[in-house]
Parts: sequence; structure tokens; C-alpha cells
Amino acid sequence: MSSYEASPPAFHEWLEKNGPIESIQAVICDLNGIMRGKRLPVEQASKVLGGGIRMPLSIVGVDVWGEDIIGNEEVRATGDHDGICGVTGRGVLPVNWTSRPSALVPLWLQQEDGKPFLADPRQALAAIVREYQKLNLRPVVATEMEFYLIDPEPDSAVPPISPYTGKRLDSDAILSIDELDDFGDFFSSVYEECARQNVPADAAIAENGIGQFEINLLHTDDPLKAADDAVFFKRIVKGVARKHGLAATFMAKPYGTRSGSGMHVHFSLLDEKGNNIFNDGTEQGSSTMKHAVAGLLRGMAETTLVFAPHFNSYRRLRPDTLAPTAISWGYENRTSAIRIPGGNPVARRIEHRVAGADSNPYLVIAAILGAALVGIRNKWQPPEPVEGHTYSMDKLPKIPAEWGQAVDAFEAGSIAAEVFDPLLRSMLIACKRQEIAGFAEQVTDYEFGAYLEIV
Repeated sequence: MSSYEASPPAFHEWLEKNGPIESIQAVICDLNGIMRGKRLPVEQASKVLGGGIRMPLSIVGVDVWGEDIIGNEEVRATGDHDGICGVTGRGVLPVNWTSRPSALVPLWLQQEDGKPFLADPRQALAAIVREYQKLNLRPVVATEMEFYLIDPEPDSAVPPISPYTGKRLDSDAILSIDELDDFGDFFSSVYEECARQNVPADAAIAENGIGQFEINLLHTDDPLKAADDAVFFKRIVKGVARKHGLAATFMAKPYGTRSGSGMHVHFSLLDEKGNNIFNDGTEQGSSTMKHAVAGLLRGMAETTLVFAPHFNSYRRLRPDTLAPTAISWGYENRTSAIRIPGGNPVARRIEHRVAGADSNPYLVIAAILGAALVGIRNKWQPPEPVEGHTYSMDKLPKIPAEWGQAVDAFEAGSIAAEVFDPLLRSMLIACKRQEIAGFAEQVTDYEFGAYLEIV
């Protein structure tokens, strides 16, 4: 009996369509949005797909370097129990940009009794979706993903060399068709791999920075799929870039003086009849939409840690960068944190502009939908929408501008506590405080240059 015949019938059919592979990557997504897991021979497919893989529940809470968190609450309480790795329903995803074709199987963590492990970021989002289902509502979600292509050789970010001209990029080229053409083979491969993994990649544009691009992912009324798509898209872009002799980064701010990379999230809500309840036939949007906006604004400071989870994230949230700094909302205002796009009222939606491209899509969408739901349930009213340049409006409340402040706000926040499970919150807080300590211990070359022989 071959290894293929030993696998479940669905996997056998998948293999016939996608060709032979040598290994399976069984992965979960941690709190930092990093995939972690095991590489198994293809003979173990039935074990992976049948829920036979186990991993420590604490694996979702390791820091960005993959180090265990000192004092991890999950480890302290249970002695670091294993959890069951169940399939997410996404299926088997082909990975064709590596030297030897393999398959990726997305998993999520369950406790021994089969209950969801709510510190798993995908399970955290699923819990919010279940709350909407109780109200017979379906969130429709889409993301816009920005990233930079860079030279893979230097240790720091350096613009790539154009495959077409042979010259290094040296200027901003927003909406440049020529720059898209220069990297046409790369983009063609990205779209091919997205199609293989059922990631609905749509329009691509050249963005403000040197070698910066954006690809929109089409909307779906399954928020879990929208988050999956964003996570898999990031992996596809980075993998395809390597195949083309490039590197890709979703750092929030790889260049100190260039545009940062964001992950803008658009969402609306459908009732049981498929009607968009943010639409009341006017340009202003429904009262429900405004309740959602109010929840987002009230929860913004305490969920900033989710939208800006890393040391580098806070370099992006600066004035006059089209990244928000004030807790504000407005109609067709790209300097506000919450933007209500114009257009046909049937498509009325909210655009949340705070998250960086470096954030975890599961947690970002959970935080957005969760805070909006709190506002809707409490029928909160937002302040008046802003008009004009929000960076010059000193009286507006501010988004936390420093990493430690964001951690403190997340820990103290009542809306964050309503949205996320206590264990997830404690694990994320401990993770971020350990990372903060790690960065604080490092002395940079810039510091040496400034102080070594001067003071």
C-alpha cells in the first residue's frame, strides 16, 4: 500500500490534482502571527488530517524570537500541557515555491476535552464570530496588504534591483505601472500561488515607498477565511520573493523616512436576509454603523497593542504619514483612524486604518469586530466625525505612541477584556513585556556612534 492510499480519500484526490509531495507542514499561528509547527513525511497525512497531532498549548505564546515566556501562565497552571491540533477546514494547501514541493495543513488548538483553546488567535476570532451569529449577523471582511520588496543580501533594508532595468530602485513611485511591470514575473507568481491556496488576490498597486506595493484581498462573509487569507498571503509573498531572488518584508516601517506598511481592514454586517445593516440609503450610514464606530473608538487605545504589536510598529504611527495618530473617524478622510468610504450606499462599510502589516490578522479582525460589537450592543454614539487634517487637531485623543503604553492600556482595558479571553490577554502581555526587555538590553550602532567617544 502506498503512502497516498493510506491517507484519507480527500487527500488522495488532492494529491492526484496537485502532484506528488515529500512532506507536510502541520502548523498553527501564534500570537505574533508566526506559523509554528511540525514537518512530517507524507505518510503521516492521515494523522495530521485526523487530529492526531499534538503541540504544547504554550506554543502560541512564545516571543518573536521563538523563546519561551518566563512565567507563562499556561505553563505555570498546567505544567505545559499538550493540546489537540484540529484541522481548521481550510484543507491542504500546496507549497510550490520551495525547492521540493510540499503541503501546508493549517491547524488550531483545542483542549483535551475538545473545547477551543481561546488563547489560540484563530480560536479567539472564532469566538467573536459566534457572538455575531447569536444576533443573526454575518460580518463581511476584506483586507488591504502593504509590503516592501527589498534586496535579500544586505542586513538592513535596501531597495531591490529592477529585474527589467538592472538598476536599483531609487525613488517613490506611487501608482507606477512601470514599476509593476518591472516586477511582473514576481507578481504573476504571487497570483498563481494565491490561486492554488484559494487566496482571493485582487488589484495590485505601487505604493508610496521605494519598492512598496499593495495587493487587496477580496471580501468574504467568513471572517475566519479573511484572516486565513491574510496570513497565507504574507507567507506566499515572502516565499515567492525568495524564489525570484528578492526578499519581501511586512515590517511596519523598514525605512525610517519612508512610508510604513499597513493592513487596512474593511467590514460591514449582513442580516439574515443578506442586507447590509450599515446601509440606510444615505451617505451617512445607519445608526448601527455609528454604534459600531463608537465601539471602535472607545476600544482603540486599549487594543492598539494588537494593531501595533512590535517595537518597529510605533515608527509607523507618526503624523503626516497617512497612518493614524488620533482616535478619530470621518467620511472619506484618510488621516482619520476610522474612515467611512464613499460610493454606493449598498456597499456602506467601515475602514479601520490602524493596524500595521506586521500585525496578526486573526487578532486584528477579532479586535475590530469585537469592539464594534460592544458598541452595537450598548448603542453607543460616536463623537462628531472629523473633517480636514487630523494631524493638526491637538484636542483629539491620541493612539498610544509607545509600545509600553500600549501594553499597559491593553492590560487595563475593559473592552479588551470583553473581546479576548483572560489567558490570551495574560499570555500576550507577558510576551510583549519580555520582548520589550529584550530590545532594551540591546545597544545599537547608532548609540555607539553618538556616545562612544563623545561623552
